[in-house]
Amino acid sequence: MSAKKASKEKKIKQKFSWQLMWKQRYLLLMSVPFVVWLIIFKYIPLWGWTMAFQEVKPRTMTLPIWERPFVGFGNFIKAFQDRMFTQTVINTIGLSILGIALGTVSAILFALVLNEIRFNRFKKVSQTISYLPHFVSWVVIASIAKMVLNDGGMLDTLTGKNLGLMSTNSPLFWVTVCLVNIWKEVGWDAIVYLSAMAGIDQGLYEAAKVDGANRLQRIWHITLPGIKPTIVVLLIMGIGGALNVGMERQMLLSNGIVQDHAMVLSWFAYVRGIGNSNYGLGTAIGMFQSLVGVVLLLIANKVAGWLGESRLI
Repeated sequence: MSAKKASKEKKIKQKFSWQLMWKQRYLLLMSVPFVVWLIIFKYIPLWGWTMAFQEVKPRTMTLPIWERPFVGFGNFIKAFQDRMFTQTVINTIGLSILGIALGTVSAILFALVLNEIRFNRFKKVSQTISYLPHFVSWVVIASIAKMVLNDGGMLDTLTGKNLGLMSTNSPLFWVTVCLVNIWKEVGWDAIVYLSAMAGIDQGLYEAAKVDGANRLQRIWHITLPGIKPTIVVLLIMGIGGALNVGMERQMLLSNGIVQDHAMVLSWFAYVRGIGNSNYGLGTAIGMFQSLVGVVLLLIANKVAGWLGESRLI
């Protein structure tokens, strides 16, 4: 009897699922181009991961995949034994932690400030100006940053001191890079938090105001709890991409003095892979970076679930 009941419930669920899909058929059709794009540009290229287990150099590039020399985990061992690998991982993790922490806090604070502004015209102008740098190339951003932060630059002239923010071979360079990145992205990142704040019931603010809560108390007890799910989801995504620190800003902001603390995994893969014409080694480094990112994403998502917070998956 229980088996028949379970079979009947399963059929009802399947029927409900098909009915729901038919009802949302236009939405599903709209998503088809994006699914096709995802498959073509994200999943099919995963076939290239086979190069991580082969010797892929210019002399073997013309050979079919099945005829290239198989080296097993040789490329991974070579990458792990490289003298720069450990420092590169430390740089990547350090930059990621600082970027996530400073970027999240600055974006939330900026969104809170914009949300509290009551002059709509000033608010719109400020928001527009703040996210304009997001659309500017890193080449331009790095040029401006170097003019301001380099030795003898604008900041040194104003302070009368040689701060050396762009020429310190220490983790202080990570802070410099993160601050430049915040200036470029804080306005754009704040849009998500502003959208979350717009969805908070305004009646809660009115009730709190009637109860005598001041502005800071309303922010602490209503606004921040209201956007907490958004913060958690973005943090999970940020942790998942912790090792995917782009090499553009590192290459453009660094110099020979700070090279040891500027090298990140994506740049390391480029130098050791394409730079040395050892594409198997570069693929192995990139594969390691992606797999660790997936593991970090799953761990962060699981921890958020244990803490009773919103989960990404």
